[in-house]
Amino acid sequence: MSKNDKKLDLAARAAWMYYVAGQTQNQIADALGVSRQVAQRLVASALDNGLVSVHISHSVGRCMELASQLQKRYGLGVCQVVPGQGMESAGIHHAIAVAGAEVMTQFIRSDKPMIIGVGSGRSLKAAIDELADIERPQHSSVSLIGAIASDGSCTRYDVPLLMAQKTQGRYFILPAPLFADGEEDRAMWCSHRIYRTVSEKASQADVTFIGVGTIEPGCPLHKDGFISGDDVALLMEKGAVAEVLGHFMDPDGNRISSDLNARLTSVGPKPHDDQPVIALAGGSGKHVAIRAALNGRWINGLVTDEVCAQALLG
Repeated sequence: MSKNDKKLDLAARAAWMYYVAGQTQNQIADALGVSRQVAQRLVASALDNGLVSVHISHSVGRCMELASQLQKRYGLGVCQVVPGQGMESAGIHHAIAVAGAEVMTQFIRSDKPMIIGVGSGRSLKAAIDELADIERPQHSSVSLIGAIASDGSCTRYDVPLLMAQKTQGRYFILPAPLFADGEEDRAMWCSHRIYRTVSEKASQADVTFIGVGTIEPGCPLHKDGFISGDDVALLMEKGAVAEVLGHFMDPDGNRISSDLNARLTSVGPKPHDDQPVIALAGGSGKHVAIRAALNGRWINGLVTDEVCAQALLG
């Protein structure tokens, strides 16, 4: 996306807020993270560029309508929808990553010390790669999930360290495999002083960013060696369609009963109004998993694409 395209996107967002949502320039400035003067110029730019007539003549206008509907339907505190109609998968995922980085920036730029909870996954890594360096050494990035597979290898998508590098803050790793060898083994890992310290810090996160995974052969947990093909088949047989930080759920968001539950070491998300849990997820075939996470109130924030948003509202 060119610099001019980004300016037009921002102008369209400002115009939608002003002309459709009826927000003041001060409210627009706060929402977009700009000064009131810049917000005023953005609205004027939308007019000058022909984006405003009877409706917002830009795909962002439609996306903002979808985001507003999703917020109302699912009670979301944060929601952003990116254009995706007619786009290739790579383009959609890149757009989600860019938008995800923008949402992250709105939180991270705070001067007040923050605890940032971070899951793992491709979408999160892509978003953090897009994130500009924001020097906030007072912030802490905390892992919610063990990144060690059953063979001892670590996933390339262990991203809390990347977040800490962007902010120059401290990084707290959850010292455990995602799934222990058994219940006794899990108890050993989770009773360790460092694990208890980090998990307690994670539960106090001011904002949390996670992904939403599907359950199917070749899904990320299977591909990366965290669960076996037999595990996938059994989970699907029980009706699992999604996972969040290793927690498996059915289409209604109810947690699936599984032997894996007793071996799971990750910290479960606990979204509250003042502790947003924001998922970055979208693309072809992902709406079933995202809907499950929304139905089960596993998340209260979402960055997705317009095709996925339309499916979630259907």
